[in-house]
Amino acid sequence: MEHERQGSAGEVTRLLHAAQGGDQEALDRLVPLIYEDLRRLARRHLDREGGGHTLQTTALIHEAYLKLAGPGGAQAASNRAHFMAIAARAMRQVLVDYARRRKAAKRGGGIIYATLGDAAGPVDASADDLLALSDALDQLDPRQRQVIECRFFGGMEEKEIAEALGVSERTVRRDWVKARAWLHRALYRTPPA
Repeated sequence: MEHERQGSAGEVTRLLHAAQGGDQEALDRLVPLIYEDLRRLARRHLDREGGGHTLQTTALIHEAYLKLAGPGGAQAASNRAHFMAIAARAMRQVLVDYARRRKAAKRGGGIIYATLGDAAGPVDASADDLLALSDALDQLDPRQRQVIECRFFGGMEEKEIAEALGVSERTVRRDWVKARAWLHRALYRTPPA
């Protein structure tokens, strides 16, 4: 499996460069190469949302694909890791939009804040939780936000995040710690230390 992944990495990069060069069909040829990775990523997102979610894995992938196919989507990716980071962000955006629609349909309710930990397992996150987290993420430094998106939402390891963002693993660790502390203060309304 790992050998197949590495073998297709060159093809993924070639197709990403073709998409950047204006090849409209490159993204369509790219998706089958990374579809299983996208499924794992989508399942991770949906698992974090907890039970009772009506959005299915395939639907999340398709909605994210529409975002990736648009301007500033997949064409901005330079390699597989960078593409997966962009895909993680697109999936987060789809889920946030979905949560906003659900919340608007319900009209109200108190806010329950999300928990951001190191756990890679499912997190029970309501629509309110996801919206609160999304609003807080939008206030972070862009690179710190990307680290959170890649690690928390995308399930990526520090090495993969470093490669995707073009920084060192140490920088990723430092951004992770800073972003988690800032988010904790923002989500729980505790004063800065």
